Amino acid sequence: MAKLRIFLADDHAVVREGLKTLINGQPDMIVIGEAGDGETAWQQARECLPDIVIMDITMPGLNGVLATTRLKRACPQIKVLTLSVHDDTSYLRQLLTAGAAGYLLKHAAADDLIQAIRIVAAGGLYLDPALAGHVVARYVQVPGVTSALEGMELSEREIEVVQQIAHGYSNKEIATQLNLSVKTVETYRARAMEKLGIASRSALVRYALEHGWMHSS
Repeated sequence: MAKLRIFLADDHAVVREGLKTLINGQPDMIVIGEAGDGETAWQQARECLPDIVIMDITMPGLNGVLATTRLKRACPQIKVLTLSVHDDTSYLRQLLTAGAAGYLLKHAAADDLIQAIRIVAAGGLYLDPALAGHVVARYVQVPGVTSALEGMELSEREIEVVQQIAHGYSNKEIATQLNLSVKTVETYRARAMEKLGIASRSALVRYALEHGWMHSS
């Protein structure tokens, strides 16, 4: 089985070495390149075409938001997982808009990073648990927001599945929580996406957050 090819972008060499050791220690992952600034990061990633770029936000020259924007425009197939010290949700919104597929805080456990990489690689969107609930709650509590569920005719199960997706859970985790099979979860997700006219899991999450129709769990 081919290994996940990962590129590291962080201005601290010590951080990159630690990430490299952790990632290369996984049987299904390998670090294929690294950079210490945003300009070099997106340029080199465009050339070596990794599966995932782990992108710091605060870097000299070009920051992680701009580097992500340029990389996604040039190579939309590359997935970006942001690893940052910033717990400000404004950064999270900027990265999601730029096309990032995940946002993880640097104080997260090593296992959380590996899980985030695997979720993003599988086409999911990962939000650090410390931020996900706050983001969803923020949109739910905006005064005057009309629920996008009105007229959408989503079933109760479809709604539950999308709520769990918005919190960053994988299909397997959602199946366990809702006492369903993974195949059934995938079916509910696909039906919801079809009804909403959305083509990807990450776009579904962004839509849910932007339209204020998710309930925190």
